[in-house]
Amino acid sequence: MLHPGDAIPTARRVVYIILLGALTALGPFTIDLYLPAFPALEADFQTSAAAIQLTLTGTMVGFALGQLVVGPLSDKLGRRVPLLCVTALHVLASTAAAIAPTLELLSAARVFMGIGAAAGGVVAMAIVRDLFGGRRLVVMLSRLALVSGVAPVAAPLVGSGLLTVMPWRGIFVVLAAYGAVMLIASLFLVPETLPKARRRDNGSATVWQRYRSVLSDRIFIGVLIIGGMTFSGLFSYLSSSSFLFQQTYGFDPQQYGVLFAINSLGVVLGVQTASRLAARFGPQWVMAVSTAVLVIAGASIIVTDQLGLGLWGTVVPLFFFITACGFTFPCVQVLALDRHGRAAGTAASLIGAVNFGVAGFISPLAAWISGDAGITATSMASVMAACAVVAVLSLWLVVRPRTVPQLSP
Repeated sequence: MLHPGDAIPTARRVVYIILLGALTALGPFTIDLYLPAFPALEADFQTSAAAIQLTLTGTMVGFALGQLVVGPLSDKLGRRVPLLCVTALHVLASTAAAIAPTLELLSAARVFMGIGAAAGGVVAMAIVRDLFGGRRLVVMLSRLALVSGVAPVAAPLVGSGLLTVMPWRGIFVVLAAYGAVMLIASLFLVPETLPKARRRDNGSATVWQRYRSVLSDRIFIGVLIIGGMTFSGLFSYLSSSSFLFQQTYGFDPQQYGVLFAINSLGVVLGVQTASRLAARFGPQWVMAVSTAVLVIAGASIIVTDQLGLGLWGTVVPLFFFITACGFTFPCVQVLALDRHGRAAGTAASLIGAVNFGVAGFISPLAAWISGDAGITATSMASVMAACAVVAVLSLWLVVRPRTVPQLSP
């Protein structure tokens, strides 16, 4: 038995997957559930699309900063205590967002919501790494990657459905309830997978030493960049699509939600296929293909929009872009965590912080490029394609696939 998780019965492993998946989804749902309400927020607060997008940026920055704190703390104090404390903060901040009378107070509440949602994904990945390694780690992380990939594109679908029965403030009430359920479930069902003896055996006594041990790994840095750029490309689409499809293409919130449902199938296809291919050929070679597809799909949207091919010219290459994101995400997690089992919380926090922090700053660029003219497919795809190009360069110049060792058994 190489890893503690090898002794866990199948039924209990399924419970862990469901619970850890729900914890992982808390962050993306906190960020994306209210995306279909952007036009309503713009009208209610009588402000610009760019100002509304800043509430998204604030959430993602808070999410990134929270992970940078929670990850090392979970290596120092164990997994449960940081998870419970930060998730409780999420419940309080979501309640504050639901009653915020001004855009400024809503923005502040969204930052704390991001911080409060940070623990779920970090601790979930760290728990999986505590329990599993090698090829089984690939399988388990692929399940979490499926959630983290599908949740951002499924959340607006759920949000658009909620808007048919409640005002936009009700979305934050739902998020508060979601956080409360996760808090209770974590209290009673999440085990401590990092006992005190293993915390003392991490080999790095301070937060800085843990970060230094992870950040001194060239391959980790490379996949960190790839993950951040892929996530930024995805979130450039997510933050722009509400305005693009509802205002430019005339979608109503329900049609907009259906589009996200279709795109979520691409993520499912990508993640599930990638997990099998990565175990057989190596995650670095899967990313060699997926990052190339990201560039081609992003560039195709620009070309078809400039040729005036309309809605179908945008949604078809967009589906391939999102599917390629699904191929990339689990490979990033596997390459990053398989190499740093003793600092899994720190490594997971860096993955999440870079993904959401960089995406928080990059995703509003589409609105900035568009200016007063409004978001177009070209402005959205320009950011997506640029992120993809950086990911390709990082893979071949920093990671260098031929130098990546094989996964452990």
